[in-house]
Amino acid sequence: MDPSMQSTSHRIIQQFSLSEMFANRHDHVSQRPYSLVLVLVCLALYTIGFIIVTSASMPIAERMYDNPYHFAIRHGIYVLLAITTALIVLNIPMQFWRMVNPYLLFLAIALLIIVIVNGKAVYGSTRWIVLGPITVQPAEPAKLFFFLYLAGYLVRRYEQVQDNLRGFFKPLIVFFVFAALLLMQPDLGTVVVMFTTTLALLFLAGARLGHFLAVIFTGAAAFALLIATSDYRRARISGFLDPWADPFGDGYQLTQSLMAYGRGSWFGEGLGNSLQKLEFLPEAHTDFIMAILAEEFGYVGILVVLVLLFTLIVKGLQIGNLALSNQRPFEAFTAYGISIWICLQTAINIGASSGLLPTKGLTLPLVSYGGSSLIIMSIAVALLVRIDFELRVDGVHAISRSARSSSAKKAKAGRGDDE
Repeated sequence: MDPSMQSTSHRIIQQFSLSEMFANRHDHVSQRPYSLVLVLVCLALYTIGFIIVTSASMPIAERMYDNPYHFAIRHGIYVLLAITTALIVLNIPMQFWRMVNPYLLFLAIALLIIVIVNGKAVYGSTRWIVLGPITVQPAEPAKLFFFLYLAGYLVRRYEQVQDNLRGFFKPLIVFFVFAALLLMQPDLGTVVVMFTTTLALLFLAGARLGHFLAVIFTGAAAFALLIATSDYRRARISGFLDPWADPFGDGYQLTQSLMAYGRGSWFGEGLGNSLQKLEFLPEAHTDFIMAILAEEFGYVGILVVLVLLFTLIVKGLQIGNLALSNQRPFEAFTAYGISIWICLQTAINIGASSGLLPTKGLTLPLVSYGGSSLIIMSIAVALLVRIDFELRVDGVHAISRSARSSSAKKAKAGRGDDE
């Protein structure tokens, strides 16, 4: 080859820098190799959560710790830890999670056993492991690790899930192990989230409708039996159906929450002006954070949070669709699982505080006070960002290969002309 032609070929290839190739792939769309929407939505939810947790927790923090900012300081530390952990996860390729998800499943089971054997009991539920100054809620990582395992299983046994009963029921057996351990705490809310998300992923994997419907009816019967055989669950249901029949007993928490929603009206009473947070509403800064937000910021505040969470969920589903179209099923099922999980937990949390669903001890994703929930949810969102990043990089590499191939053809054609 003529040296001048070879030099020209190298220059053509070098002109296709990473940013230029990325711009060519996405035309006039942002050249960022990650989803700016996901990052901004998370930062907005962190900010709203910190503000409302600070406001909602001041009265109880003043009484318990003689420091109105006790929970605010801890929540701020949790946010920093969550962001730091998310940044670490962003640098871990999805191939790692694809390889280690079976081991994470066993880790989750071990944590659930430890909390039953040597956990901390609060309000009659044993859901926390105390490690010095740190309190860990194993149910939170258990959800993430189970969904990662399920995504890996659906990739490894895709045809079995579609074609035979054994492949369909294997992940359900694993779920039943988790459910049994969670119900010993007891934690029915987490079981509901995991069960529904599992069914949704099996449905997306193409499971037969007959198998799917059989499990739905069996699960519904099992939940009805769990409620019927538990006094405190029956009390929650009766308090949910008619909270005003016993406003100072079974219906107390819900009636206080509904009053907070009612006082908020359209634009709220203003930041810091909630009355229900003055220890009238239990768990005001955790499970019922949305009620305080509604009281202080009104319907507009609720709408802002819902739009942010809806954007996060839709973006996650879009990433899942894109991964599936790019022949990356593990990443697709992971994105689907995380998105459905966030959607369900949001719906249950807001539904419980607004009287649409029975009371469940589930946090509002990225908003409520709670280190375990905040960190694990941040890791889940970081996985979405990582999947999106890898898909975009794959597109850039495809362009790079195309550019090299085109340059080689041009060089070969030029050499033919010279000959």
